[in-house]
Amino acid sequence: MVSLFDPVQLGDIIAPNRVLMAPLTRARATRDHVPTPMMADYYRQRASAGLIISEGTGVSRQGLGWPYAPGIWSDEQVEAWKPVTQAVHDAGGRIFAQLWHMGRLVHSSVTGEQPVSSSPLTAPGHVHSYEGNRPYEQPRALTLEEIPGLIATYVSAARNARSAGFDGVQIHAANGYLIDEFLRNGVNHRDDDYGGSPENRTRLLREITQAVADAIGAGRTAVRVSLNGTSQGTDDSDPASLSRAVAQALEPIGIAFLEMRELKPNGTRGASDVPRQSPIVREHFTGPLVLNSDYDAASAQADLDSGLAQAISFGRPFLANPDLPDRLSAGAPLNEAQPDTFYTQGAEGYLDYPPLERAA
Repeated sequence: MVSLFDPVQLGDIIAPNRVLMAPLTRARATRDHVPTPMMADYYRQRASAGLIISEGTGVSRQGLGWPYAPGIWSDEQVEAWKPVTQAVHDAGGRIFAQLWHMGRLVHSSVTGEQPVSSSPLTAPGHVHSYEGNRPYEQPRALTLEEIPGLIATYVSAARNARSAGFDGVQIHAANGYLIDEFLRNGVNHRDDDYGGSPENRTRLLREITQAVADAIGAGRTAVRVSLNGTSQGTDDSDPASLSRAVAQALEPIGIAFLEMRELKPNGTRGASDVPRQSPIVREHFTGPLVLNSDYDAASAQADLDSGLAQAISFGRPFLANPDLPDRLSAGAPLNEAQPDTFYTQGAEGYLDYPPLERAA
């Protein structure tokens, strides 16, 4: 029987433990989406994770609408990421870049153009901008002619990530962002090869993943999905059929791992009564499965014991506890996260969470 603190093979990466750091938007880059020196300190502090999955990192200006979030499409951004990845490696860690296109969940005042999506449906609620929250704008549907260029932006971003020193990449296909807007039929109303059946709706995910795997290696390519319950206005009428199609689309590619964010009925940051889809995915996907959302040490170990998961990713617990694997191993208390500093631009609530010895 394996424990959270045993090594695990994730594609080409040997993680020394199964406590992974989930992607967390922190908004500490510049307004031009260039990483800053404090980001090197932040990720270095958390290098004891089996693997760090970086915050969402924009593949293009079109796809990055979060103020002060980093990108990886320009030479300047690549150079600014190098001290970050080096700091993690110097501390003995491993780090993947999460490749992010936000789809309709952006504002033109940030990206400079109308949002894009699978279909021209406006998201509910408000979007972050440099001038505060604004109502979402109606997106335009991507044309068939644009999709090869979109795929190429992911390939370019993946190659840039490797040039910047990342050990691999994770394709963000979760949380209501662009690929998720193609996956789920609550948003995807297309009648072409990218809409309709679950197999058609997984086509974009499959094509992007295959292209990235061809470019940098399947063993350095991962994917994140969220298939149960509504995510930022994106949902599906038959999550079981979609989950099966996603697993079957990814299985032949041989990716490093599939991460699933699964909402729970009592979730603390999003909740759903829709059953978790990981058991269905497990039936059709034989690669490593990483599960996420509202885990503690006991529930994480239970999903390892059952064989459902090979690792567990922790988000806010890692945000507030840079030495989370040590704390979980010792059964030590955890620092509480400070939500009011999640997305501010300073070091407070970013670099000053104390490690166990200082907290004691």
